[in-house]
Amino acid sequence: MRHTSSHTPRNPARPGFSLCISQDSTLLKDYMAEQLAAWPPAPGLSWERWVFWAERKKDLDNDFWSKLTMQSLFRRPRAILLRQAQLLEAGILKEISSALGRANPEVWLFLCLETEFERGKPKLAAHITRLQCYVFARKKGWIREIPPLDARAKKLFIQKEASGLGLRLKAEELNQLLLALPQDAGAMRLELAKLSLASDSAGALAPEALRLLEAEPDMDIFAFLKGLQSGRSPERVWARFHKNMLRKENNSLFAFLGLLLREGRALWQILAGEATPGLPDYVRADKESLARSLDFGGLARIWDLALRAHKGVLSGEYDEQQAFELLLADLFQLFRV
Repeated sequence: MRHTSSHTPRNPARPGFSLCISQDSTLLKDYMAEQLAAWPPAPGLSWERWVFWAERKKDLDNDFWSKLTMQSLFRRPRAILLRQAQLLEAGILKEISSALGRANPEVWLFLCLETEFERGKPKLAAHITRLQCYVFARKKGWIREIPPLDARAKKLFIQKEASGLGLRLKAEELNQLLLALPQDAGAMRLELAKLSLASDSAGALAPEALRLLEAEPDMDIFAFLKGLQSGRSPERVWARFHKNMLRKENNSLFAFLGLLLREGRALWQILAGEATPGLPDYVRADKESLARSLDFGGLARIWDLALRAHKGVLSGEYDEQQAFELLLADLFQLFRV
């Protein structure tokens, strides 16, 4: 296969294809969205987006190959996002590389290599770095490495997200967030969105707002959800939470909501086939079983119930004890379906 000037797309300013390397799915998706917005296919046209998952064998069927290689009769420029491409067999990657040697100006493929970084560099298998499309993309500058957020990048990310949400953070609040928020960009975005609900019209946070981020380390929220799924009353987890809530004035329903939403997001990522670095296979398998039993509709319902409990307390409709009991009853009904 020869990668030649035939790769030059109709708009020569944009890449013919892109290799995106990141272990943070949120940063990865943000980058692809920015690229597609920066390089529209033509005046009056927009990208028709298609997402395929490498770990889902059925995704790489004739539909993927036809969208990658065939010309559209109606000129519908296609952006194809191939997620988790590092999981593909070497032979399939070679076929994709070969297909990229025959340029289709109406297609922009984003080959997503969602792998961990080590000492600032992505850990890629040798058969990937030897691909002709990889070598060609390296020469053309079509590879984008997006490392996980370090301390400086995390601070900039928080400031940017907070500004977009209309939050006006004080220096001490920003410092608290740097310590309290996880490194994952998606989890940070979720937590900041939650904080924005507790801000006033000027974007200032109430003194107690950062309680929303607090979580008790020994609260096993997954065991709690598994208890609900099994139909058994989760007395032990509830008793531990209730004991902590009584013992610590700053530990409350909001701590539970933070844990619940983090676990809901983790289950959503697993169900969507996204990377979960550091999660043992046996834990992932257990969580995947729970996620599949709820499906995307049930997982989305968790967010609705958490938001209702949160708003109920802030509005004064319920106290924290009442809100938690209502939330528990709603979750029990959700997991019984």
